[in-house]
Amino acid sequence: MAADTSKPFFPAAPNPALLPSGRKPSRLSPEASYWRSFRASELTPANEFNVTHLAFSPSSAPTLAASWSTSVLLFSGDPLSPLPRIPASQDVAFSPSFRSDGSLLAVGDKKGVVRVFRADKKQSSGALRTLTAHTAETRVVRYPVAGGDKVHLFTAGDDALLAYWDVPSETPVFAAPAAHRDYIRAGAASPADHNIFATGSYDRIVKLWDARMGKTSTLSFSHGELVESVLFLPFGGLLATAGGNVVRIWDVIGGGRLLHSVESHVKTVMALALAKMTNTGETRLLSAGSDGYVKSFDYGKLKLTHSMRYPKELLSLACSPCGTVLVAGSSKGTIYMGRRKKKSTGEDEEEGKGVGGELDWAPTKPEKRRLAPSNYRYFLRGQNAKAKEGDLVIEKPKKVKVAEHDKLLRKFRHKDALVSALARNNPRSIVAVMEELVSRRKLVRCIENLDTEELVLLLLFLHRNATLPRYARFLMGVANKVLEMRADDIRSDENLRGCVRNLKRMAAEEIQIQHTLQGIQGMISPMLALASR
Repeated sequence: MAADTSKPFFPAAPNPALLPSGRKPSRLSPEASYWRSFRASELTPANEFNVTHLAFSPSSAPTLAASWSTSVLLFSGDPLSPLPRIPASQDVAFSPSFRSDGSLLAVGDKKGVVRVFRADKKQSSGALRTLTAHTAETRVVRYPVAGGDKVHLFTAGDDALLAYWDVPSETPVFAAPAAHRDYIRAGAASPADHNIFATGSYDRIVKLWDARMGKTSTLSFSHGELVESVLFLPFGGLLATAGGNVVRIWDVIGGGRLLHSVESHVKTVMALALAKMTNTGETRLLSAGSDGYVKSFDYGKLKLTHSMRYPKELLSLACSPCGTVLVAGSSKGTIYMGRRKKKSTGEDEEEGKGVGGELDWAPTKPEKRRLAPSNYRYFLRGQNAKAKEGDLVIEKPKKVKVAEHDKLLRKFRHKDALVSALARNNPRSIVAVMEELVSRRKLVRCIENLDTEELVLLLLFLHRNATLPRYARFLMGVANKVLEMRADDIRSDENLRGCVRNLKRMAAEEIQIQHTLQGIQGMISPMLALASR
């Protein structure tokens, strides 16, 4: 019969479950929508130089400084455009820092020299000031933030030296040669007082300093990991430290009390920064890690709010004072810039309605999405719920842990089961296995197949336990059977003869004890008979 070729060989209608659903896409939270509004671009192409530090000037027209090989790259304008670079050093440059008015820029280098340049004009001459006290890399250079102090800055480096400088005279006000016990790689100035600053080191210690007290630190506490970055939160009462994959928040007013720990990164956290959200005016703590992620943390509610993924591992992070530009430096020389576009009032209102249902973009709580059966979490509901009074609780049966000899008995490996029980040296288990082998009529065969070492284990067990009242009747029978079946092996092996001698001595001692007990019983029985009358 010929096949009908007018119809498909496997006729099947399309499965409705595999077709795209007509549901609307899930709504984003206002926080996620805000960070996704930043348009990403690259300020510099990839190269072999690390972008170890980034800094924005605090002036009204923010300028970005980035340490890049032996120079400091400058960017300014809206959007950021490159300015003539500053040849900061003959070696690798580190930690550019702007003065509070944005007119001066201080930079450290690999040889420990700190130079101060003009940042508000095109560079035509060399450094205005040169500060020399360090003998190793100067990774921390910071101008004071508060109080309008324009003549001081503090530096720290891999030589564990901390110096507080009078910049016009190029002399240190004080220097602490052993401020830490390892490299100092992190530092921050307090926004509350220009005399207070913090340092973090690879000795895992964070210290607070007061310039009025000189070389002695005012407070110290342990972060627990190699400290890569420290940052004062607004108003100066809280301090954030980063090291390992952990970011910790400390109450410095309360004596260095730990408030919260965040372990949201899978690799080392390299940099911290503060970002002002232009839509709500709130401030977020940002952390950048070598895993390529930037995490946004709401330190007021102590919760993580958003994550941003970058294609390369990150070493530095900065956000403009106005909050519209976010930059991150990678280990491959690329500087990523995220710029938030300015929107009209009508567009802001439409976006607020579409995302959060509020016009001010600041709802008290985001709308909780209803779970549907298409979501895996739908089937996990209630697993963590606690039983209330009067509820009927059905407990999950506990998994029975099966011993090794029981597994071997199930596989009918009788000799291996006996040897495994003897190796564990548990009399109750060994006797149970022997009784099971007797019921299966396999004990004699197992004793016959034991090699010399395994037979030694059996004789040692009989020597230790054959006289115990609980097992004596059974084990004495086993001992007689062993001596009867393996007599030839016992005569030919010195170790087996020693075990049998010990077994014979144990039997003689037990017989002597029984005779003594019978004599005592014979003396006590007449006394008990008289007492009963």
